[in-house]
Amino acid sequence: MKKFVCIVLALCLCLSCCACGAGSYGVKTVLTLVEQEYSLAFRNDDGIYYYVTAAIEQLNAEGAVGELAGKWFGSNIVNFKKTAGALDKLGLPEERTFIIGVDINSFPVAYMSEGNYWGFDVELAQAVCDKLGWTLQIQPIEKENVYIELYSGNIDCAWGGIALDEEELAAGRYTQYGPYMENDIVVASREGSSVWNSLRLSGRNMAMPTTEEAMAALNTNEKLANRLGQITRLAGGTTECFSYLYAGKCDAVLTDTAALYYYNSH
Repeated sequence: MKKFVCIVLALCLCLSCCACGAGSYGVKTVLTLVEQEYSLAFRNDDGIYYYVTAAIEQLNAEGAVGELAGKWFGSNIVNFKKTAGALDKLGLPEERTFIIGVDINSFPVAYMSEGNYWGFDVELAQAVCDKLGWTLQIQPIEKENVYIELYSGNIDCAWGGIALDEEELAAGRYTQYGPYMENDIVVASREGSSVWNSLRLSGRNMAMPTTEEAMAALNTNEKLANRLGQITRLAGGTTECFSYLYAGKCDAVLTDTAALYYYNSH
């Protein structure tokens, strides 16, 4: 009888564990395709740089940046300086409209939903403007056009899911603040799935955004592109890709690490 009871308890434990695994929404990196970092960019010699960066560093010292990071990523994965009273040295700036250029395909850092802008960078930029007494205006841009957008006057700052061009940085075409976040482009799968490493991607179905950046990242690994089964490109971007993953319509997604932090904490 004891043996029978032990077997029953063991079976119950196994079923319980399986149920927990089935309900898990955890996601993990299977393969890193592109290593990248997000930064802010300003026109060279533009005094606005000092006010914005001082406001960020003061907000960080006050704990506001960490709170936003926890809200969006589950932990503080951003790296800004902390300077208490940083704005005291500069005095109050004049009122103005502060225009930031964002890549709206950068969920959960900067994106659009139902006609509104959302994301960690968007909320932090708004907090900066509240601190400075400015009005925030958001302008969608292509990240490869940072220099053009800045020097045409279309934006004051490139800020929102922007990985700056290394050649433009080396040439000193604009002023960088950061990098403040590592956000690699990766292939990811569900925790507990049979796709636990890159070799297990052979013949699997993958969902990915329709952006040029996503396609360029995929093309960095020719073997991967040839090894995969069906690749579904989704106009709905990151959120639609993860909906496919959770619904079992694909085995993996092409995404970035910021999105993994978001989905592992929400």
